[in-house]
Amino acid sequence: MTRTLYLHGFASSPQSRKAQYFAEHIPDLVIPDLNQDNFGGLTISRQLAQLKPLLTEPSYIIGSSLGGLTAAILAEQCPELVKKIVLLAPAFQFTTNWRRRLGETTIAEWQKEIYRPVFHYSYQREIPLHYNFFQDAETYANYSFKNTTSTLILHGIHDETVPIQVSEDYCKDRPWTTLISLDSDHSLGNCLDTLVQETKQFLFGG
Repeated sequence: MTRTLYLHGFASSPQSRKAQYFAEHIPDLVIPDLNQDNFGGLTISRQLAQLKPLLTEPSYIIGSSLGGLTAAILAEQCPELVKKIVLLAPAFQFTTNWRRRLGETTIAEWQKEIYRPVFHYSYQREIPLHYNFFQDAETYANYSFKNTTSTLILHGIHDETVPIQVSEDYCKDRPWTTLISLDSDHSLGNCLDTLVQETKQFLFGG
């Protein structure tokens, strides 16, 4: 029996529309809350520490955005337990994209002031996020992915948060990785049926 986990994205939650849609179509889907009631203290390393104890048996992992990056790292660190991964607009080159979007001045201010308000989509309010989040993410900026875990990536061609070029670059020289381009933005909200159908076909053969 293979366990299937869904990892929600940054400033999201297990109650997100996408997470719940997957839960409706994949029986016994496990959706951990990566906020841990402390979004302000979030880091990728904290997510990994939270998730590794859940890998008590062979698992499939579906990850959205930052959850997709986390899923890929888990597959690298736990190859004997992570059998397949599905990445939805995965946040590869994460800090590179944040530097582009925020600008170096804003990041320097964040480092100086320690906290920066971030709008949390599930909580519908701004929450101060500690600079440790960005600092920790930098340690994974040049992460070397060498595993050959069977991977499916679904990415929107109109994604302005994580450009599809990021996934195209990741797939180069990785023949075990399949990329499906979709007519969508970062949320992939207009193609939930396609996401679920492609995921089920890839993971379960139907």
